[in-house]
Amino acid sequence: MSAPTAGYADGLAAGELRFQHCGACDRAVFYPRVLCPHCGSESLAWRTSSGRGAVYATTVLHKRGTDPYNVALVDVDEGFRMMSRVEGVAPADVAIGARVRLDVIEEDGVPLAVFRPLEDQE
Repeated sequence: MSAPTAGYADGLAAGELRFQHCGACDRAVFYPRVLCPHCGSESLAWRTSSGRGAVYATTVLHKRGTDPYNVALVDVDEGFRMMSRVEGVAPADVAIGARVRLDVIEEDGVPLAVFRPLEDQE
């Protein structure tokens, strides 16, 4: 058995956002796990998200020596929340409730899930 994060990482490498779904309680599970955090079942299967969601919360971070950037919690349409950032808009202009879509970028040689405003990709 491989680590639960391997399925997530493989998905990002393929340009997809993968999450687990529990067959016992019919709920989305994210971040990948061995057992469902809702009911304790081992009945987890991989699914691929549409990559669409809405910003639940956002903040702007100011690190010394770097440009400000945002950190956002995104409610993904399949029923889970994930932490990421929204690209393509000024950090202070990321709005709660804004519709966003997944974009997989490479950062330091590793695929990374970020989001962009939905209207930028339609």
